[in-house]
Amino acid sequence: MARAFWLRAPGEGEIRPVALPGPGPDDVEVRTLYSGVSRGTETLVFGGGVPESQFTAMRAPFQDGEFPGPVKYGYLNVGVVEHGPPALLGRAVFCLYPHQTRYVVPAAAVTPIPDDVPPERAVLAGTVETAVNALWDAAPLVGDRIAVVGAGMVGCSVAAVLARFPGVRVELVDVDPARAVVAKALGVGFAAPEQAAGECDLVVHASATEAGLARSLELLGDEGEVIELSWYGDRRVRVPLGESFHSRRLVVRSSQVGAVAPARRGRRSFGDRLALALRLLADPVFDALVTDESPFEDLPRLMPRLAGGELSALCVRVVY
Repeated sequence: MARAFWLRAPGEGEIRPVALPGPGPDDVEVRTLYSGVSRGTETLVFGGGVPESQFTAMRAPFQDGEFPGPVKYGYLNVGVVEHGPPALLGRAVFCLYPHQTRYVVPAAAVTPIPDDVPPERAVLAGTVETAVNALWDAAPLVGDRIAVVGAGMVGCSVAAVLARFPGVRVELVDVDPARAVVAKALGVGFAAPEQAAGECDLVVHASATEAGLARSLELLGDEGEVIELSWYGDRRVRVPLGESFHSRRLVVRSSQVGAVAPARRGRRSFGDRLALALRLLADPVFDALVTDESPFEDLPRLMPRLAGGELSALCVRVVY
């Protein structure tokens, strides 16, 4: 038996017992050490904000149940293999699995965590993978002037990876002045929206707000591009495509982790992309993205606080 966090109905979560199947010869049984709450997507799911047209597209790899609920949802899980092939036995692994104390999956569904990456940091692998895919889409160049609008988990992950690019000016933009501390830890600049530097070659938008998208367009130089990482669920969003949008030849382009970016699709698999994200997590700078911890048993009380904005965390690491 195991225990799992379920969304019983929009806004209401609970811990349920789960009967595990016996592992087959090509399976692993994993005991969870940590999981991460992907705040933007998971709080939207928690609030019942997945539009019916996206029920299939938004399924997590090991989701149980259906939107809007009851549903078991999540995809940032780190555990240790307690039954499986000798090469994996006893290894710490990452899996796109929901919040559950132990689980059985095909061995191919887990990725070993490199020895130089602490398991507690590896809960960020899925988010850093999103950042990797976004930057494959964006293709920044040496010396670019770049703003990242929205200092949530995804925006901060993008900024952390961009900080490694030579000669690049990276500014993290957010309405919350407390995010300046995170930006400093990541080694990038910080600004409130009204003070952000303009004439950007590239803006990565991850605030999931109309105002953030509008400001992203304003920060571009001529012929610049916004990479849109925000997912708005069932909310309608107005995009300011009047005034100088056409004369300045601006671009808004979506990026989504559900497919490998076209620039690398012919040469990189999903597994390659995730393995790269895990290698990047050897850098301790990413510890700045984990701002809170919670025991697994507290998830039914934690999620309403996150969804309601009472807790302004980046990544909440769930401890088992």
